[in-house]
Amino acid sequence: MRSVAGLICVVASATLYLYLLSSYLPPGPRHFRQKNEGEKSEENADGDSGAEEYSLRFPSDLEELRELAELLQFYKTEHTGYVLLLFCSAYIYKQSFAIPGSSFLNILAGALFGPWQGLLLACVLTTVGSTFCYLLSQLFGKRHIVRFFPEKVDKLQRKVEENRSSLFFFLLFLRFFPMTPNWFLNVTAPILNIPITMFFLSVFIGLIPYNFICVRTGSILSEISSLDDIFSWGTLLQLLAIACMALLPGTLIHRYSHAHLKLQGLEQNGHRLDKKSR
Repeated sequence: MRSVAGLICVVASATLYLYLLSSYLPPGPRHFRQKNEGEKSEENADGDSGAEEYSLRFPSDLEELRELAELLQFYKTEHTGYVLLLFCSAYIYKQSFAIPGSSFLNILAGALFGPWQGLLLACVLTTVGSTFCYLLSQLFGKRHIVRFFPEKVDKLQRKVEENRSSLFFFLLFLRFFPMTPNWFLNVTAPILNIPITMFFLSVFIGLIPYNFICVRTGSILSEISSLDDIFSWGTLLQLLAIACMALLPGTLIHRYSHAHLKLQGLEQNGHRLDKKSR
């Protein structure tokens, strides 16, 4: 009971901090404010009371993501530090408490900070947030995770022990080929006696391809203003680079795994990885 109360206090404190940070916005850029005021006056003229000028929340679809990216891009012109702090806080919040939706934030990173700064930021924040999730699980959640997911924890524990001599490459394999969701790996890592340093490095390296795809997609989408831009040589070459970046590390790890790792019994997309399936 004490562990549950402690976790609730941590979640409540982090939620309050993020709420206050997103509520007390600095003054927006003048051209964005004038644009919104013009739209709002038109709505009021039609008898509509209008919506909040500034509304920050986690995006749940691509349309909300596009609107949020547009808003934060305007803010970033005059309040770069605030946008960076808000983005980092929201990202770590999601990762620390195993909340789905990191792909949207990775895309947002590409749109706001560009492909390379966005990639570095996404990799660092993913790793830091996952490590916080590891620590929260270690402090508050180990007993509850084993109680709610006994079979999954037991199966993963056996595979970790079988691959203890090549544990780092086994962890990379699980990140490249997510047979087990990333959030579940984060919360079970302390139960599986995975050293935190090895966990940290495996997250940082193992999620680079995934982060690269999302961040690069966000940077491309922010540069596209018409259908002609989609089929330009520059865009096509960038998409080809994304495909190569995604396939190359996965292919190398996949070949290594078949030669050195014991993967029988793990599942990928509902299919068991055994000798027959290989």
